[in-house]
Amino acid sequence: MSGNTATHEVTPTARTAATRGRAPFSQSRAARELGLKRSEFDLAVCLGHIRTRPAEAGGGRQVDRAEVELLRGQAGFPEALRQRVATVGTREGSAIMEVTAARFTRLARLGLLVPVAFHLNRYRAVVWRYLADELREFAADAKNASLLNRPLPETLRGQLDTGLDLRPHNWRGRHLDFLLRQAGDPWERAGVVASLLDPVQISEIITDPYERSHLSRFRPPPPAHGAPGSPAAHLTERITTAQDPDEIDLLRADLARAVREARTRRPAPRPALRHPDPHPGPDSHRHPDSHAHSARHRRPPAPRHCDRPRSFENPRRSRGLLGRLFRRAT
Repeated sequence: MSGNTATHEVTPTARTAATRGRAPFSQSRAARELGLKRSEFDLAVCLGHIRTRPAEAGGGRQVDRAEVELLRGQAGFPEALRQRVATVGTREGSAIMEVTAARFTRLARLGLLVPVAFHLNRYRAVVWRYLADELREFAADAKNASLLNRPLPETLRGQLDTGLDLRPHNWRGRHLDFLLRQAGDPWERAGVVASLLDPVQISEIITDPYERSHLSRFRPPPPAHGAPGSPAAHLTERITTAQDPDEIDLLRADLARAVREARTRRPAPRPALRHPDPHPGPDSHRHPDSHAHSARHRRPPAPRHCDRPRSFENPRRSRGLLGRLFRRAT
């Protein structure tokens, strides 16, 4: 055996490759690894089926490789995971619950069926989406049999006659829970609450412009439907913004409380104050009262002498005692 031992130095390139192999997945890559569409993946994250964490370098969230391996090792993967995030519309939902589409819509308007997502069709009509598993659970519950097979109670019919539609309200509540589950920073939580209020409400609660500017960085964008300023965008804004007075009051109170907490933990950044004199002298750091004190005890300036001699009037023309003494002397 030779006394010389061959050593292999690990180059930075090799270390980088090894680190990259253990690095977490981006959300798009994790969706592909799990065999999910991006919309299915996003919903699974919102429902808590997939855990994510903030990216170390910022700019979004990531999924640990251990989380992906854990999901891939579950029984029935990937169909079981897809089933948990499967959504249906009114027609499919009514078929699952074995009711008419009209009965299904009434139950949803009453708030008994809570939508999990929505989109606009080509006619700019709102299409609500519901979790298929939740509809099955609702239909299987014996307490709900009368709502499915018998005429609705008169009180519920009266609410429908007044135009009650709790679908947007319930979607906002569910969406708020989804976003708060992922928000870890106090300013992020405040931004989530502010995302459901219009700018006028926010400015009334947060009067400091620096805090409003800082808060806007943490407001999650609303679902994109249509170009900005289009009728579809206005309709989406109406759905994603609180409309009911009670809902607005509750969100305003939550926002004020969240901002107070965020302000206590980490105040909003402000521009640095600059000294008016770029080259301050040794007296610039004195207390301002010392300047006033020295000014009060400063001697009055001595009179200045003019180069031109003062002119006196002719003594002969002077009046009074001096004039008489001058005339007597002459």
